[in-house]
Amino acid sequence: MTSACRSAFFDADETVITAKSMFAFLRHWMAQNGDSGSGYDRVMADIRTLAADNVDRSEINRTYYRLFKGVPQRELVAAGRDWYDRYRNGPGAFVGATLDALDRHRAAGDLICLVSGSFRAVLEPLAEEIAAETILCTEPVVGEDGLLTGEVHQPMIGAAKTAAVAGVIAAHRLSPADCYGYGDHLSDLGLLEQVGNPHVVDVDPELVALAKERGWPVLPAAPAALRQRD
Repeated sequence: MTSACRSAFFDADETVITAKSMFAFLRHWMAQNGDSGSGYDRVMADIRTLAADNVDRSEINRTYYRLFKGVPQRELVAAGRDWYDRYRNGPGAFVGATLDALDRHRAAGDLICLVSGSFRAVLEPLAEEIAAETILCTEPVVGEDGLLTGEVHQPMIGAAKTAAVAGVIAAHRLSPADCYGYGDHLSDLGLLEQVGNPHVVDVDPELVALAKERGWPVLPAAPAALRQRD
């Protein structure tokens, strides 16, 4: 268990990285498996329809992972690392203001946690890059045969994020008032309300408006390249 006195919780997509990792990875995965792009477009159209019909984000999250039913976990892990290795070198792959915040938290010796509806196969290499000790994410169910069942243990969305953050704070006996949070979407509100120092990346107008009402710092979403750490 870490000896850190405080923790910094970061949503991943459009908070640390500028992409939506689940969908960026899906395009990569489908292309590696022979899709010319039309299959990906159909999947995304279906997901946009669900969102337009106000289907709960947790159910949309579950729908996404059903696309991988029958896939060997080891293949998904390898593909996730391959996707990230390609993604990380993009000139605008990361949110610059968040990279600055990560530098400050690392220098302070804070426990860094990623909290995301995305999954470990794509988040683990990112966590290694930014020195995040803990990953709180959606975990696909893997059968005894090593194949994904298409289901997940729990979508790490909304209330699940809130509970997961509270659990880490309690487990490490941290003071919530001393902890930090970073998010970009209204679904991150519960996460942000668990800490004494919430920060909002300027992506979602609803969350930004709420942040301004509450006097929370709003960080620019300007993209930046990854910086080399000493």
